Amino acid sequence: MQSLSAFHGMGVTRACGMSLIEVLVALLVVALGMMGVASLILQSLRAGYVALTQTQAVNLVSDIEERIRANPNGGSAYHCAMYMGGPVERGCAPDAGKGAGSNCTASELAEDDLARWQNAVRVALPAVGSDACAANVEALGVGAGGAEVFRISLGWQPPGAPAPSSYVSDLLLALPR
Repeated sequence: MQSLSAFHGMGVTRACGMSLIEVLVALLVVALGMMGVASLILQSLRAGYVALTQTQAVNLVSDIEERIRANPNGGSAYHCAMYMGGPVERGCAPDAGKGAGSNCTASELAEDDLARWQNAVRVALPAVGSDACAANVEALGVGAGGAEVFRISLGWQPPGAPAPSSYVSDLLLALPR
């Protein structure tokens, strides 16, 4: 029997290349890598959405704080629990498409601000809740130094998250003199 090298000169060559098993193993490695990359992309999208909702919550809380600062005489009228069915819009502020706002008292403006803010929260955050004060402002009274104290709280359920998220902020408002 002659060795393979003896046939080399006679035109018999050894096949150089990849076998089917090697190709299948390479495809398996590539597929596993792609699944890992897809998992990372999904996790980053989920984390980005959670960060977006947290940013929206902070912006919404800042919005109602500015509304309260702009209407310091509204005071306890910003307390959500005093409205049995929830606050209602009174048309105090100008609204796009609805024309100019009407003249309102400080308390009516506070109710209007609270109702508009709660509607904005329902639009921006997922599953805030059906409770009239799910997006809540509490007037806690007068604190140290004669400042009126408000507690603003939001809660929402990000999709796919195991627990709800929340954001709470306290506002100290110097009483008008």
